[in-house]
Amino acid sequence: MTDIRNRKADHIALALQPKHQAQQSSGFDRLRFEPNPLPQMALEDINLGSQFLDQAVAAPFLIGAMTGGCDNGDLINQHLAEAAQACAIPMALGSQRAALEQGLAQNVRRWAPTAILLGNLGATQIQQQGLDLAKRAVDSVQANGLMIHLNPLQELIQPNGDRDWNLVLEAIQHCAVELEVPIIVKEVGAGIGPASAKKLMDAGVNWVEVAGRGGTSWASIELDRNGSEREREIAAPFIDWGMDTIELLPAVHAACPSLGLIGSGGVRHGLDIARCIRLGAQMTALAQPFLAPALESAEAVVEKMSTLQEQLRWAMFLTGSQDISDLRKAPIQ
Repeated sequence: MTDIRNRKADHIALALQPKHQAQQSSGFDRLRFEPNPLPQMALEDINLGSQFLDQAVAAPFLIGAMTGGCDNGDLINQHLAEAAQACAIPMALGSQRAALEQGLAQNVRRWAPTAILLGNLGATQIQQQGLDLAKRAVDSVQANGLMIHLNPLQELIQPNGDRDWNLVLEAIQHCAVELEVPIIVKEVGAGIGPASAKKLMDAGVNWVEVAGRGGTSWASIELDRNGSEREREIAAPFIDWGMDTIELLPAVHAACPSLGLIGSGGVRHGLDIARCIRLGAQMTALAQPFLAPALESAEAVVEKMSTLQEQLRWAMFLTGSQDISDLRKAPIQ
């Protein structure tokens, strides 16, 4: 278990380094809203309110997964959860595997008694250990949903990573049928395209987080941690593997119009949130922008959330969008 804790601590330290943010553009800058110099409203008239998992949330974004069983993970989660509660913003936990396997208490719910919390496990962990692990992940934090992450490239580069992905889709389908909470399936930076989204939807999954290229590169992080020169050479051509969120969102939305979409992967500010909503996402997710504030205090996380909300409000004002439904129709170039 010490190896897992050390790996998760490495992940946090490396995720803060600029070199592990995707070197290619996330593509968001390619999407331009048509400016509306006649907004015909006051800034204070704009309503950011949204719905997620049949509950009202203050704005269409959530705190993305970022911790997974390291020594300072509890403090990070406390600050994030307190901010989520204060701001009525959902929060996704990092991988719960380490805590569950070590029998550690997960006290996030005490800091966020009414906030939407999402549990989190890797798809191969569920494939290997079954439905019971998924139920324990949900019950341990009284989660409103379970996020299952797909990370085949990261596992290939990671020392002793999971190489057997047989029956992963079947394991996800079993969770979708048997669990009493919604399943959200996400990638970690290469993206989920229309073909995979359709398979997930047919398996009973109602929400997908596309998580395209452009944000934190877990391939780069694992490459940094891998001491094998041979494996580093093999992995080198795949560091930019995947597709941009700006390409994936409209494609998945067109192929699976009834599927709930979360836009993520290089979302760094409120204008990017607006772009994701315009491209078909119901929600967006950000992780890296919250990491440094979460190491500081709950107040710092609240301040970051406030900045994101105000940036989104400006984007809506400058496109003449009074609410989120208007933003979905805003003219783009």
